[in-house]
Amino acid sequence: MAIVRRLLERMARQNNMKPYWSGVFPAITTQMHKDGSLNLDATARHAEILIKSGVTGLVFLGSLGENQPMTGAEKRLLIEAMIKTVNGRVPVLSGVAETSTAEALRYTRDVEKLGADGVMLLPGMLYKGDPNETLTHFRTVARGTGLPIMIYNNPISYGNDITPEMFARLADQKNLVALKESSGDVRRITDLHNVIGGRYAIFTGVDDLALEASIAGIDGWVAGSGIAFPNENQFFWELTRRGEWDKARTVYRWFAPLLHLDISTKFVQYIKLAVQECGLGSEWVRAPRLVLKGEERKRVLKIIHDGIATRPKVPQRVKL
Repeated sequence: MAIVRRLLERMARQNNMKPYWSGVFPAITTQMHKDGSLNLDATARHAEILIKSGVTGLVFLGSLGENQPMTGAEKRLLIEAMIKTVNGRVPVLSGVAETSTAEALRYTRDVEKLGADGVMLLPGMLYKGDPNETLTHFRTVARGTGLPIMIYNNPISYGNDITPEMFARLADQKNLVALKESSGDVRRITDLHNVIGGRYAIFTGVDDLALEASIAGIDGWVAGSGIAFPNENQFFWELTRRGEWDKARTVYRWFAPLLHLDISTKFVQYIKLAVQECGLGSEWVRAPRLVLKGEERKRVLKIIHDGIATRPKVPQRVKL
């Protein structure tokens, strides 16, 4: 299955067709033990649940997956284990969030050898590059690998804004196949369509803009909060694909307080707490992050518990 999918992806790139990736590609958390060490078994269990819910891809080691606090050895260990767990059922992408272009290329080549289906590539961390530097970073990594790449644009968190015009300049690099748009400005979706047409698969990366982005026209969603509510998340997404906007709005209004958890600076702690309260994992995080305490914890727990108590009736693809 994985070999056939890769052949289809390669054919699409060679023929300048629309990329193969679409649908919900959740950014899964990296499950930890209380001491901050990796819990590969728990991460694999959560991945299984998400696959059964109907997602069409999985993104490990994104920002929600606590990429930056991990060692290179840990990241490679986790990706290798998750590739074996998923076993070709959906594409496995790894986040690439290194401080230098050379390290980003080295890591990308390593996960390619391990059997990953692609990567989600960030600009060089800790440096706000000018447009030429940012584009050179993406081109250098893309030219050094055969993997398809999703570019992650999140200027709010990472200081580098990749504009529609910059994406147009990258269009000749065929293995740059998708983009995760997280600028927080839903108008960007329309601007991207106007500037780049159908050159890339467009994914939204901001949970509480998922409905608005869907109306503007997207191919996929790198979902965050929905990993705690996989049945509801997938049902909502499918409503948007069918254009059932009244039903989608109803689910979205229930979902909104939970989706807002994705846009806090403590989104990792908030979403991991939601995952725990839904019985899908634990809240333990890697320092310097700390688990929530006091009034903040009570406030977030109320949002989560209210969501659980009022969750809509949707098809239960996977029993939680």
